[in-house]
Amino acid sequence: MAECQDLLFPSPAAFQAMLEADATALGSLPRGQLRLLLPCLVRLALCAPADQSPAWASQKKHILRLLSALEPVNAVVELLSIEFHVLEQDARKELALRRKVGSVTESVLVSQLQQGLALEFEHNEPPQRLRLVLSELLTLTAQLRDGGENNGFMRSSELFETEIYLQEVADVISILQAELPTLLQTAEVAEALLHVHHGTWFICLLVANSPDSFTQVCRGLIRGAEQQDEDGAGAQRRVEALRRLCLMRPSETLNVRSMAVEECRLPSLAVALTLDLGGEGLTKEVDTAGWTDVCTGGDLVAFVSGLLLGSSSRVRIWIGGFVRAGQQRHRGARYTVLRRMRDRLLGELASILTSEHHSHADAEILMSMEGITEETKKEGTNIGTKGSVLRDGNVVRASALLRLYCALMGIAGLRPTEDEAERLIELITSHPPATAAGVRFISLALAMLLAFSALVCMQQQEVATISWLNWMIKEEAYFESVSGVTASFGEMLLLVAMYFHSNQLHAIIDLVCSTLGMKIPIKSSSLSKMKIIFTQEIFTEQVVTAHAARVAVTPGLSATMPGFLPVHCIHQLLRSRAFTKHKVAIKDWIYQQIRESQLPLHPQLLTLLDAFITSVFTPASRTSPEQTNRPITEYAILCLFQEESSVTAQLLILYYLLSYEEALLAHTRNLARRPQPYSPNLMDQIPVKHLVSQARRLQQQVAGLYPCLLRLVAASHPDLCLVEDWLQDEPGTGATALLRCSLLPRGNARCSPQELERVFTSDLETPLPLLRLLSRLSLLPPAKLIPYAEEIAGGLGHLLARGCPQAAFHAAARLWAALNSVMPRRLWVLTVNALQAPGGPTTRRRYTERDLMLDPLLVLRCDPQVYRSPPLMGVMLRVLAGALAASKAYLVAQLRATSDPDARSTPLGVAATEGPDVTRDELRSALLAAQDSAAVQILLEICLPDKNECPQGIGHGVPSTSESHTPPAGQLGELLTERREVQGLICSFLHQMFIADPNIAKLVLFQGYPSELLSLTVAGIPSMHICLDFLPELLIQPQLQKRVFGIQLATELCQHYPLPKALSVARLVLGVIGTLLSVLPGTRRAELLVPTLPCLPGLCKAFPSLYDDALALLAQAVQVCGALQATCPDRAEPTTRPHPVASVNGHHRATDVENERGMDDLTDGCTQKVVDRAVAQLEGPLSELLRNTFSQLVATAVIDGDTG
Repeated sequence: MAECQDLLFPSPAAFQAMLEADATALGSLPRGQLRLLLPCLVRLALCAPADQSPAWASQKKHILRLLSALEPVNAVVELLSIEFHVLEQDARKELALRRKVGSVTESVLVSQLQQGLALEFEHNEPPQRLRLVLSELLTLTAQLRDGGENNGFMRSSELFETEIYLQEVADVISILQAELPTLLQTAEVAEALLHVHHGTWFICLLVANSPDSFTQVCRGLIRGAEQQDEDGAGAQRRVEALRRLCLMRPSETLNVRSMAVEECRLPSLAVALTLDLGGEGLTKEVDTAGWTDVCTGGDLVAFVSGLLLGSSSRVRIWIGGFVRAGQQRHRGARYTVLRRMRDRLLGELASILTSEHHSHADAEILMSMEGITEETKKEGTNIGTKGSVLRDGNVVRASALLRLYCALMGIAGLRPTEDEAERLIELITSHPPATAAGVRFISLALAMLLAFSALVCMQQQEVATISWLNWMIKEEAYFESVSGVTASFGEMLLLVAMYFHSNQLHAIIDLVCSTLGMKIPIKSSSLSKMKIIFTQEIFTEQVVTAHAARVAVTPGLSATMPGFLPVHCIHQLLRSRAFTKHKVAIKDWIYQQIRESQLPLHPQLLTLLDAFITSVFTPASRTSPEQTNRPITEYAILCLFQEESSVTAQLLILYYLLSYEEALLAHTRNLARRPQPYSPNLMDQIPVKHLVSQARRLQQQVAGLYPCLLRLVAASHPDLCLVEDWLQDEPGTGATALLRCSLLPRGNARCSPQELERVFTSDLETPLPLLRLLSRLSLLPPAKLIPYAEEIAGGLGHLLARGCPQAAFHAAARLWAALNSVMPRRLWVLTVNALQAPGGPTTRRRYTERDLMLDPLLVLRCDPQVYRSPPLMGVMLRVLAGALAASKAYLVAQLRATSDPDARSTPLGVAATEGPDVTRDELRSALLAAQDSAAVQILLEICLPDKNECPQGIGHGVPSTSESHTPPAGQLGELLTERREVQGLICSFLHQMFIADPNIAKLVLFQGYPSELLSLTVAGIPSMHICLDFLPELLIQPQLQKRVFGIQLATELCQHYPLPKALSVARLVLGVIGTLLSVLPGTRRAELLVPTLPCLPGLCKAFPSLYDDALALLAQAVQVCGALQATCPDRAEPTTRPHPVASVNGHHRATDVENERGMDDLTDGCTQKVVDRAVAQLEGPLSELLRNTFSQLVATAVIDGDTG
């Protein structure tokens, strides 16, 4: 401020001496500086110190010697000699009076004044002087609390304006604050002094005499300001006071600036302090060549860049508002500060450009001295090209300046002047050295040129811009080879040209913002000038496409490489159909880039492959359907797997193949020229499951590749996504891997495939060597078992032929399961070939994977011994599940691939009818259903006992609920047979099939199967309860055999699942039996009664409420049989052999006296006696069956009645 220019402020040395209480430093100060610090020094000398050490005593003596030479010491001593306790009490009384009345006419501190404040201060004694100043300070603070600070008021006080008393008033203020700290807080006093004349000077003296309050005063002054600078004098006084405080203590300048940024207040102060820091030591020599580097920016560039590009949006809005408001002319201090900042930045630009011109002239001198010709320049060096050459030491500074100006213009809304625009264009079109920083500078310059193309406003600047862009094209290869940076500016330049040609202006805006590292608003219309330059002056679409195909692939491409790479350019050209339009082959470039890729996977590679596959199937135009890219050859794909390339390349090729197959099926109907599909043998030679497992293990490094692979594999190869396999393939804990590493033999202790085959084929007396070898192999990871695949699959057949113990089978099956997790398809073929039924060389054939897809039931044409080996049966069931899934996927793909394109196209207005595709789809569904049902029937047949096994063991282990759940002691051994274990495996497999497709259960139900297996299937297959929904439909079939099978199955289901739904089915069964009895001829009634009558006791046991209906049905049967016997004695008894079910379920309990005694107590006596007499009169096998059934009903009723 102008009013404080003639006053003496405390120097940094004086403040530091007071802060450290350094008597030696104080002694070196001039008298004027000591006079400013007199209140604090006198208090230090007179007050009893807390430090009683000899060192402080010596310091105190030195201070006393200093004070003895100053005349005003006595006046200060008198000020310190009054009763401050009384003064504080009077001050508090006055404050209480002010709060009560609001304003007082008579002060408690000061009596009625006869003269002005200045004269009263001069004529009165020290106590009265203290009261006068204290009264003024209290009045100021009261006005501040009333909100007067908001309008930046200025209090006129004669006491603070008379220059001859300023020093005495400052002494009084310092003493009052020191002696009355609770009444007069330092921050409040400083805030009050801002509103009086010479307030900045008073604040500096107050802080100098109380140096510990520096931070508190600065923070209070900053918090008392508005968020944006005010235009009045109050804001200028506040900024000036804080700047003076920082000049007094320069080491705290950065902290004060941080306070302003943290509070988002006084932006002009933050910028002004930065400019003040940069003004110290402006020039310095930087090199030995004699060049002078003028450092006028300090940390201004870094500071303002941090504000505009930081993560805090609040700070960006705060500093942006300062820049926008400061551009309005004649708006006070902030305009001045903004103008100073822009001048400083312009000077920074000028210093860089000046050094550039020097470097350019120096380079020309060196070239002339060394004899470098124009031809030499064209061969690879960029020295001497047109335009200024940017020195290596200035590249980073120039890049920072470019980003700062972009932030100022894009975020803060700075409008550049003509000088600034000219300097910026000159800097943008300069030529940096071929270093990594130089590549970064060119990328930033190109992005800034696109973002603010309005900078190019003159013809000369446009010519310079075009020349600079041409220079970039020529020097691209040189920069990439010398700098060692793979992401060069050439790719970015090419990408921008592609976007301009395809009119993707928003993509250019995103590219610019990404390169600059900031989000700035760019209008699409502002890019029109640069679009003309790029598309008409520099790049045509054909030139862009041809140039892109010649760009070298990026070696070691991974996600760690930032910037814009050739892969971005190729991807954009593929999307715009440029390669197909201009007939430029690109498949070799994509293949080479895939081979060069590494982990972590670059995210652009997946989109690149998607765009390439689309270009293979989608022509550039409808008029030229042949203009498509060619797919990657099978030979190249096989070479990639045979040469053991990186896992990244293999995963990408697998993704390409699966996506290609999916796209081929999706575009089959829409293509005039259908591309050739890859041969089926190609997928057979690729370890798909192993690669998917690798992708799952490397999920963090392959980005989004694993979900995509999983989706494609599940859609096109469901045989590789079986639930059981995924559950087994779940990664174990770290302890498993540690155990493998600790137990796995080292070096030559590992066996070779030849040794494993020798152990399998040798006729050993003991299986211990084989078990030892298999256990050693089980410690290997599944991927390392691949070389042993043929030996492990072949060994299963050898084990079966030699009759080895179950331990060997289980060990081999575990190895097979581990190997199945990495190479299932090939292993399935090897296993089927190894376990074929025995025969001569002419009868045994080598099946292929295609054979299994066409006929999955080949899996079950194996050696019959497999059917009684639980480990091998488990293996074959997994192979069967995979073969069925593969066959289903194959038929779906074939149907889509060979469908008629015209079958789906229907003329407008004509209703669509069922065409050939509908019939083909129905045939496919029928074929799949036939395959599944045939597999189920074969598996059920395997559960039957063969000629060497006991037929009574079918239902053992899963007994019918009509019998006791505890088997007899003699049958306990039969529960542990291998057939029993095989039956459990088959039932579990059938359960999975029924759950996956309930229609299979319905189809098998309608086909029927041996009734001996009913108890096994109902008890062993949990999903058999769904057959309750199908039984009503089965019971109305015209074939008697199907109805009988349905009645028997209903009985088993009702006993196993006594549900309300089963009760309704049971009633339906009784009704069906009664109806058939009344309508069937006499010759066929035995076919119904023999297998169904034994079912009545089971139904009644499950549902006791059916006793009456069962007895009525039995009475009806007795009457029918009796009538037939009376009318036709020779036809009353059938000569056919009773149904097998009669032998199974016809076991009856002896009718003892106790049962006969209970008959009359159970049911209605009339019906019971009629049935009893009628049954007693019958003769023959059928009558025996009726008696047994009647006895079982009565016995069941007796047991249930006793239990109840």
